[in-house]
Amino acid sequence: MSGRDITTSDGVRLHLDDAGGAAAPVFFQHGLCGDSGQTREAFPASAGFRLKTLEMRGHGRSEAGALSRLSIATFTDDLITAIEEEGAGPVVVGGISMGAAIALRLSVLRPDLVSGLLLVRPAWVLERAPTNMRPNAEVGELIAASGGEEGRQRFEAGGTARRLAVDAPDNLASLRSFFTREPLSVTSALLRAVSVDGPGVSAEALARLSVPTLVVGHERDVVHPLAHAKALAGLIPGARFSEITPKASDRARYLADLHQALSAFLLELPR
Repeated sequence: MSGRDITTSDGVRLHLDDAGGAAAPVFFQHGLCGDSGQTREAFPASAGFRLKTLEMRGHGRSEAGALSRLSIATFTDDLITAIEEEGAGPVVVGGISMGAAIALRLSVLRPDLVSGLLLVRPAWVLERAPTNMRPNAEVGELIAASGGEEGRQRFEAGGTARRLAVDAPDNLASLRSFFTREPLSVTSALLRAVSVDGPGVSAEALARLSVPTLVVGHERDVVHPLAHAKALAGLIPGARFSEITPKASDRARYLADLHQALSAFLLELPR
């Protein structure tokens, strides 16, 4: 993978992953405890854009910095810094889950930097600490209290794991992976801080957006409810909504559907 490092105003080194090429960039952000590998898999190479992903504090090849500063607001400020350093605005911005919340906040705070908006499997609409993020917070708390292995055992014995095994096995697989994600202290801090956070935007602010927007969601996803995607599409004027195959049902079909939805939207944007 290629890219470069940037340094934030408070001295944290972050990695900006760059898929390369001469096309116009899209800044497409990963989800909570993800990295640029997630966005490279999700983003269609055939869309004619150059994928860039800022690996957020505590993610991928980026430093964590002060754990007290881990928040959607901080991540958004860091992304603004990266876009401005690249001299790239206005650009298409977007992301998956937490990445969608970051992109949404950025579009409200700095509409001058945004020419298009991609919101994939959003975990937030407007409110802080939504109930769908409780499983992530639970894992973060278990790691903090008991460490990785004992925390995992306690999680497996609890009701959340049993419920997700039936309702959302893909969510369960992600949650299980957090118990071995090093460093555990950073993983726990991220899960606990971001799960009780929110994009910090209002319905009135979203109603003023005038940027082309695509919102993508699917069923069988407790952490990223389909209702959240539909709600956001209804709050943003002219937003396009796309429902795709659930990842828990058919991962290959999910990726194919996601690539198709993103490509179709991106290819209609003015260059």
